[in-house]
Amino acid sequence: MLDKISVVLIGTSHPGNIGSAARAMKVMGLTNLVLVDPACEIDAKSLALAAGAADVVTNAKIVKTLDEAIADCGLVIGSSARSRTLEWPQLDPRESGIKTIEEAAAHPVAILFGRERTGLTNEELQKCHCHVYIPANPEYSSLNLAMAVQTVSYEVRMAFLETQKYTGEKIINEYPRAKELELFYEHLEKVTTQTQFINKKHPGMVMTKLRRMFTRARPEQQELNILRGILTSVEKSLEHRDK
Repeated sequence: MLDKISVVLIGTSHPGNIGSAARAMKVMGLTNLVLVDPACEIDAKSLALAAGAADVVTNAKIVKTLDEAIADCGLVIGSSARSRTLEWPQLDPRESGIKTIEEAAAHPVAILFGRERTGLTNEELQKCHCHVYIPANPEYSSLNLAMAVQTVSYEVRMAFLETQKYTGEKIINEYPRAKELELFYEHLEKVTTQTQFINKKHPGMVMTKLRRMFTRARPEQQELNILRGILTSVEKSLEHRDK
């Protein structure tokens, strides 16, 4: 189950943080580290701060884009340290740990951590099903990257250990992967533009709000297939109308 969980670091700028994050992961049983467009190289400092988790660092997968990192994931959780203009489903670390373990039984899960100074962008956060927020002391909420990874990874491990107490079979819903969701949003934008629901020159926030709505509803795989079918039927109707 833990093998299906990936910690994804985006735009990391300090090599030591990669090693420290790897160490935080491994002590909690997580070994899949993904680096998205890192702004630094893995070096001797990375390995030194990884201590006994050098294998997590050396086996880290390095990709150019977030889409590549999460393409096969059925659940994507993004860490967020601040409120956003457009609210997204939000979990505390304990809730995120439970949700991660529940769904790792069915499909890969990614937990995203952003840049040291600026965190995740709004666009990156919109690719997540939910956000995890660490309720630190508001008078001193300075958490470095490794601390954040450690806190969230600890809750994942605690939720995992809790599942070992029970042997009963649990039904897990099948959810679409991140890549399939992106294809759906592209299809939705294409059709709503064709029907002139969205003004191509002035699209506004329509797609962002639709993303939020579907993220909140979280359609299952069969439901997403139905939605794609509806969009396809609209396209066919438009083709017949234009003939």
